[in-house]
Amino acid sequence: MISGLRSRVLPPSQRRSLDDLAQDLDLSTGDTGAKRSAFWTMLTLSAVIATGGVLTDSTATVIGAMIIAPLSTPIMGIALGSVQQRRTGAARTVLLACLLVIVLGTLLSAALPGDYDLLSNTQIASRTSPGIMDLVAALATGFAGAVALARRDVAAVLPGVAIAISLVPPLVVAGVCLGHQSVWLALGALVLFVSNLFALVFGGMVIFAALGYGGATDHRRTGRLARRTYVAMTTLFAVVFVPLAANTALTLLVDTWTARAKQAATQWLSDDPDATVTGVDAVSRTLYVHVRVPGDLPPIDGLLDRLDGQVPDGVPVVVDTTRGRRLDAGRVGT
Repeated sequence: MISGLRSRVLPPSQRRSLDDLAQDLDLSTGDTGAKRSAFWTMLTLSAVIATGGVLTDSTATVIGAMIIAPLSTPIMGIALGSVQQRRTGAARTVLLACLLVIVLGTLLSAALPGDYDLLSNTQIASRTSPGIMDLVAALATGFAGAVALARRDVAAVLPGVAIAISLVPPLVVAGVCLGHQSVWLALGALVLFVSNLFALVFGGMVIFAALGYGGATDHRRTGRLARRTYVAMTTLFAVVFVPLAANTALTLLVDTWTARAKQAATQWLSDDPDATVTGVDAVSRTLYVHVRVPGDLPPIDGLLDRLDGQVPDGVPVVVDTTRGRRLDAGRVGT
C-alpha cells in the first residue's frame, strides 16, 4: 500500500536522480565558487529587500524577498545529507546565513524612530507570535517543497513554496526587534523561523528517504550519524513544539478573556442604548476596552464588578472612550 501511494505521488518516470538533486542542494559539490557566490549575493540582497519591506510594512516587498531568498537550498541540503548520513557543511552555511540576516536587520532597524511601536507594524506583529497551526502549515509546505525538488515536472511550484515557508522575513524581524531591545518579540520571530526550518528538514528527510536517496556504505559510521540525526531532530522538534503549544494555549485564553470582557462591558453600558463596545484588545498584559458613548460613562466600578471572575485578578483594565453616536441616515431611494 505504501509503495503504491509513493508511486502515485512520486512516479518513477518523474523522479530526479541523486546526482541532479545533490547538484542543486549541495553547495560543496560541482562549481562550488559560483554556487557560494550566487548564494551569498542573493541572500544579502533578499535580506535587504525583506528589511525594507518590514520597515515600511509592505507585504508585496516582503513577498519579493521570499521569492529570491536562497536559504531553503542549504536547509534542504541538510535533509539530503541526513538521509545519506554524510556531512556536507550545509548546517554551518545555514547558521552563518541566519547570523548575516539578523545582523542586517539589526543594523537597518536604525531607520526607525526610537519610540516606534513594533506591534503596530503588521509585518512584525504577524511573525512574533507563532502557534501550532504555523507548524502544521510549515510541515505541509516542507513536504510540498521536497516533492517539488524530487520531481522533474513540478519544479514550477518552488516559488510558491518559497512564499509559503517564510525563512528570511522572520530572521529580519528578529534583527529589527533586537535593534529596538525587544528581546521577547525577537525570540518569537526566531521560534517561527526554527519551526519552518524543522518542517523543511523533516519533510525533506521523509521524501528523500522514501525515494531511496540514502547512499552511505560504512554501516558503523552510518549508525552513529543516524543516532545523532534522530537526537538532533527530536531536540529541534521539542524546541519548536513546546513554545508553539504554549503560545497557542495562551492565545486561546486571551481570546476567551477578551470575549468575556466585551460581554461584561456590553452589559455595563446596557442602560444607554446609544453606547456601544467597539472592541476589546489585550496588549502587554493590559486589557483595553474601547467604547463609544454619547455622554458620560457609567461608574467604572460597575465594569470592574462584572469583570470580577471573568478575567484573571490583577490584570490592568483601560477604558478607551470615544464621544459620539451612530447615526442611521435611512436607505437610499426612500
